[in-house]
Amino acid sequence: MNRHNTHLPPGHAPNSSRRPRPFRLWLAFAALVGLGSAACPAADAPSAFRFAAVNEQSLGLWEGDRPVLVYNHGIVHKAGVPADRARGTYIHPLYGLDGEVLTDDFPRDHYHHRGLFWAWPHVGIAGKEYDLWMLHGIAQQFERWLEKKVNPDGAVLGVENSWYVGPQKVMREKVWLLVHPATAEGRAIDLDFTWTPIAQAVTLAGAEGKSYGGLTLRFAPGTNTVITIPAGHPAADLYMTNLPWADLTRWLSLEGTTSGAALFVHPGDPGFPPQWLTRHYGVLCLGWPGVSAQTFPAGEPIRCRYRVWVHRGQPAGAQLERAYDQYKTAPPFAPENQ
Repeated sequence: MNRHNTHLPPGHAPNSSRRPRPFRLWLAFAALVGLGSAACPAADAPSAFRFAAVNEQSLGLWEGDRPVLVYNHGIVHKAGVPADRARGTYIHPLYGLDGEVLTDDFPRDHYHHRGLFWAWPHVGIAGKEYDLWMLHGIAQQFERWLEKKVNPDGAVLGVENSWYVGPQKVMREKVWLLVHPATAEGRAIDLDFTWTPIAQAVTLAGAEGKSYGGLTLRFAPGTNTVITIPAGHPAADLYMTNLPWADLTRWLSLEGTTSGAALFVHPGDPGFPPQWLTRHYGVLCLGWPGVSAQTFPAGEPIRCRYRVWVHRGQPAGAQLERAYDQYKTAPPFAPENQ
């Protein structure tokens, strides 16, 4: 039996003689939009990373012939969704090890959820409050690429964004991704954020009673959701719970496989361990600085580091702990241009 089909629902049997359905669907999509060989590396270089434009708004990353992620630097719209939910500067799709789509975008229950993203519901500037989470009064905007680099050891993507209130730039945002090669167990994607208030202090806070506000991962539709934290598998959703990491695994309804991803927090981050909100409908919300507002002076950078660990099937708690220990002891990721 294929490892990534160890939690099949009734009536579904694995077929090891064919490539995974998500991968076959991806090839069909690539042909449809005309990516073809220009987007996917040659079959004789299975471990090579490659960046390629998906469209004018989005940059894709592949490892060999498997998609890894898409960074949406431009503004993304969706037909049938209110125009004020258009947004950019986030990752979607984030792909599993077999090309399955792990994330959701513009879900009907929360149009503002957007794959792997970072935003706060309370942003205070000069006595006024804005909502980056719900896209009210403030927006993230792409400015420039800092770096796009690939080598056998991984891929590095550096991005500079800004937060705007009308025409005024209020926050400089630098995002660095270090994407590691996939292994038999999983794929690690390191995230290094630096936010710097520009001319005025900025106050950040999470949602009252829930704490969401910060790095968030919205999963694709699915069932049989299992959330794992260091203490085990909580049956109920967690609110304002301080954790170093959390994992969400589910049967992905559109993909026909079970997989998931964990969010790891670097132990050197401010306020470690941060507050979390977890939802079995399919979201992990890292809440920093949490429900207690924190003000950051102009010109002083704020740095946070995380790892997304993508995996097949349902990992045991001990396996997640080992993966987190590897993150804690890994050589520091030091972006060259930060």
